[in-house]
Amino acid sequence: MATKTDVDPAHRDFLRERFGPSARITVMRPGEWSVVYSVVTTDADLVARFGAYDEDFEKDAYAARYSSPALPIPPIIEWGPALGGFYAIAERIGGEHIDGLDETRMRRVLPALFAAQDAMRAIELPGRSGYGGWRADGRTSHANWREWLLGFFNEPATRGAPGWRELLQDSPKVVEAFEEGYARLVQMVDQCPEERALFHDDLINRNVLVDGDRITAVLDWGSSKYGDFLYDVANLVFYRPWFPAWRNIDFAAEARAHYDNIRLVVPQFAERLTCYTLRIALDGIAYSAFRKRWNEVDLRARRALEIARA
Repeated sequence: MATKTDVDPAHRDFLRERFGPSARITVMRPGEWSVVYSVVTTDADLVARFGAYDEDFEKDAYAARYSSPALPIPPIIEWGPALGGFYAIAERIGGEHIDGLDETRMRRVLPALFAAQDAMRAIELPGRSGYGGWRADGRTSHANWREWLLGFFNEPATRGAPGWRELLQDSPKVVEAFEEGYARLVQMVDQCPEERALFHDDLINRNVLVDGDRITAVLDWGSSKYGDFLYDVANLVFYRPWFPAWRNIDFAAEARAHYDNIRLVVPQFAERLTCYTLRIALDGIAYSAFRKRWNEVDLRARRALEIARA
């Protein structure tokens, strides 16, 4: 039986047909939506990804036009249909994932991480409207920010999944927590402005590479959205307990100090972060149920109630 470290024979054959029979192909990591390979040839060190959805690679290719020293985004060399799904090829970029940094090193990287978020906020987006998920042709998933913040209640847990009620039909206590949290979220969204900026929405899932205190690459734009730039800060705040090495880092306070330093006024900063961390918790309940990670379901349900009742 193949394991997660085995190269899929179909992927191997596809890549060797493309890059030659001597190409060395190894699994870098299996992801939630794609598998990532290292492809080393005599004259190139590449990364190849295979996934079921074209939008992930399309967004990566489109986002590369926004690359800058503060926001380095590797270009996609090629992408397209393959083996009933899609593939993408990019040059391999050096660096280590921020997920593995200890407290001292993470604190050193934070200025660069906030600068990357500033660069996203400064991007002039195509079109004048549309929020949530986006495509290169200008389509977006929601008409306004409030609609995106609340819409997941009546939408699938994630692409290809059933709704949260169906996923949680055998977990009545979790359903109660979800409904209580969502009712509180409805009360809170009016404090959130209709900000429209590009945010990544997945920065701490092995998608940021660093060298020292410098960011070398921001990867995987498939989850990126249009909306309030503070949502990326909210992800840092929410997921801090998942990273014990960062337990002493107050990401909200660090972000506020950064905005004060660059003289950016951020009205209702605390209220917006609370709203977004609650949404992250609730949305994660349904997604974790879809993945059958029941311990995560319970953890997120507890966090949702803590945030909602605070």
